[in-house]
Parts: sequence; structure tokens; C-alpha cells
Amino acid sequence: MNILVTGSYGQLGSELQKFSSNLTSLQWFFTDRDVLDITSDNDVTFFFQANKIEVCINCAAYTAVDKAEDEPELANKINAEAVKILADVCLKNNALFVHISTDYVFDGENFKPYSEDDIMNPISVYAKTKADAEIILNSHKVNSVIIRTSWLYSATGNNFVKTMIRVGSARPEISVVSDQIGTPTWAFDLASAIFTLVSNYSGNTLKQVYHFSNEGVISWYDFAIAIMELENIPCKVIPIESKDYPVKTKRPFYSVLNKTKIKHDLKIEIPYWKDSLMKCLEEIHGQNQKK
Repeated sequence: MNILVTGSYGQLGSELQKFSSNLTSLQWFFTDRDVLDITSDNDVTFFFQANKIEVCINCAAYTAVDKAEDEPELANKINAEAVKILADVCLKNNALFVHISTDYVFDGENFKPYSEDDIMNPISVYAKTKADAEIILNSHKVNSVIIRTSWLYSATGNNFVKTMIRVGSARPEISVVSDQIGTPTWAFDLASAIFTLVSNYSGNTLKQVYHFSNEGVISWYDFAIAIMELENIPCKVIPIESKDYPVKTKRPFYSVLNKTKIKHDLKIEIPYWKDSLMKCLEEIHGQNQKK
């Protein structure tokens, strides 16, 4: 099986690369924008035909939530228009399209975990472009799986965990919002679920939307507290309301995802968020020791 991974040097793509090193039975093609321009129909078409791509895992995205308000056209080009191109080419090559989406497609006004069938209501430019991509795929004939995730972090790239370690180590106290509720997702766990999905794909007609995050429910404040405690960082974390943390774009207040469907269909167990956080911190320590 020939598998294309776009955005392969981001958090999720980097984790998939780790999986690939132990899976020599599969042929992986890891690309970023310097290798493959997913906004170019000609480039994507040539790449698929030259490499006989059978599965495309789209990890590429414009994820700068606040900056997207100033660059709506660019965000839409990467997050929605490119998805249409990839879907079209996947269809022509009878390839499965796995697309990574986000909890931000919801408005955060729910009172219980969001299921896959809940109505999307994006409240920012970034969120709208991700929701538009889902609308494109849902009406497309391509075999596709949309996986919505939330609060992604890893030992690679920039994310909340690494920011808290850096800032907490440099300051006596920091303020973190306590009224935004969700669940962190270790990119390794999501990559593992994607591999299970892809390795079990039989080539039959497939049209699914799944939710994946780690188990449990916390606020960003709770997450920060856990990071400081596990890292033994003596930084005081002060809870604040979202209105007191100045950002350009409103975030969902509640974006907990119901994961019953993916656990049932893929027959997987999803780790508790704190257990995965501990493993990620161990990986970060290992990287620091090598420097």
C-alpha cells in the first residue's frame, strides 16, 4: 500500500513518520509544501500518478487561528480549496482520503460531548475553513474519513505543553484560562488510531466522520497545573476567564468530543489524557538529553 502524508513535518505527521519506520510492508511518502503543493491540481495529480498513491492522509492545515482573521483567503486556500483538489485526485485514483479536522467546527455552546452528527457552527475564520472542508468532503464521491481532534500536542513543534514548560520555567507565575473545557490529544495516540484505520482499509466504499482525543475532561488551567506538577516547575498558575485573556478570535468554551464511534469501529482503547501527557514529557526529556 502506497500512503501519502501531507503536512508531514507537523506534530501529527512527525508521529506518523515514527510509525512508518517500523512498517516496512507499507510504502510511505512524507511531504511538506516544499515537496508537494497541495493547492496545485497539476502537482497533486502528477505526484499521485508517479507514486501510485492508494491512501492520502491530509495533515496539512493553516492552523494560526488568530492570524487567519487577517488572512482569510490563504486560510481558505489551504484548509478548504486544497481539500477539494486532494479529494478530486483521490477519486480519480481510487484512493482513500483521510482528512484531519478540528473541534473548532463547533461553537462550544453544547452541554454534553459533541457527537459526529452534531451540527457544525464555526465561530472564526479558521473554524469556518475547516468546516467548509468537511462540507466539501461530505458531498464528494471520494472514499473519505474525517477525523476531528482537539488540543493536539507532542514533543515536536510548538504546542501548549512545550509553551507551559518554557514559560513556567522562566516566570514565577502565569495566568491560564479556566473556562474553556475540552480534552488534550497526544499526537502519538492519534497517529496510532490512524494507522489502525488505514491498515484495516479493504478498499470498499467508505464515508465516515470520527472523533478522537484522549479520554477525560479538563480546562486549559487544569492542563497547565498538571504540566507544572509533573515537571516539578515551581510556577504558580492563576486561573482567569477568557474575557481577561486578550486574543483576536473567540474560542469554543466547551469542545469535548464523544469518541464512542471510533472506539467501537476500530476496536481500540483510548488512553487517559494524563497518562499520555506523562509519556510525552518523557519523550521531551529524552530529546533534551540528546542535545
